[in-house]
Amino acid sequence: MTLRTIVVDDEQPAREVIKHYLKDFPEIDIVGEFQDGFSGLKAIQELKPDLVFLDVQMPKLTGLELLELLDHPPLIIFSTAYDQYAIKAFEMNAVDYLLKPYSKERFAQSVQKSIAQAGAVVKTATNVENLVRSLDENPEYLQRIAVKSRHKVSVVPVEDIFYLEAEGDYVMIHTKEAKHLKEKTMKYFESHLDPSQYIRIHRSYIVNAKFIDRIEYYDKESYSILLKNGAKLRASTTGYKLLKQILNM
Repeated sequence: MTLRTIVVDDEQPAREVIKHYLKDFPEIDIVGEFQDGFSGLKAIQELKPDLVFLDVQMPKLTGLELLELLDHPPLIIFSTAYDQYAIKAFEMNAVDYLLKPYSKERFAQSVQKSIAQAGAVVKTATNVENLVRSLDENPEYLQRIAVKSRHKVSVVPVEDIFYLEAEGDYVMIHTKEAKHLKEKTMKYFESHLDPSQYIRIHRSYIVNAKFIDRIEYYDKESYSILLKNGAKLRASTTGYKLLKQILNM
């Protein structure tokens, strides 16, 4: 069995180490190497490799953000310098990782594990899904959101978001420049955005407080929230009370 393999890491020395160590494995065929998450994601979608060595910390698009955007994930071997939380998630979901700097022996164990799992495509996809789900439990607030539309991937800084709107099993992210549909829940964003800045004013809306222009009485104890981009959102009674509390109205 030969595994078509891609290496994605923003540091050239790290890519060189991986390629050097892989010389001991005739089962591995390196079909590409990439220095950022965007080009790595495009290559994975186009080349459909069996195995990917994926760095966790990268500018523009991290390895975890790339992982979340994959429709049909291959076998993944992650590498990281310090992300202890991610390591626990990898261990829990049987997706292997390499903690930099790693030894040749540890690298060999990881490759052998991936070769052994090469035929378990369904299991691999399930492991990646479980990993994404467990990473969702990370209590740290989001600083940016990776979104995909057709063949384009964008990274949206959360401070640029005017509001988020429930769209069935998705959430529509409204910014000044565009709208982005994300396969997440409102509950996810409510727990992963800073609650002092992003306020759940209605079951269908989370608003960025800095873009609120004014609040108007609507009817029957409900209110309209007018944003600086012209959007007009309904606030529930509970949402209005929360808004008053956070904004000290």
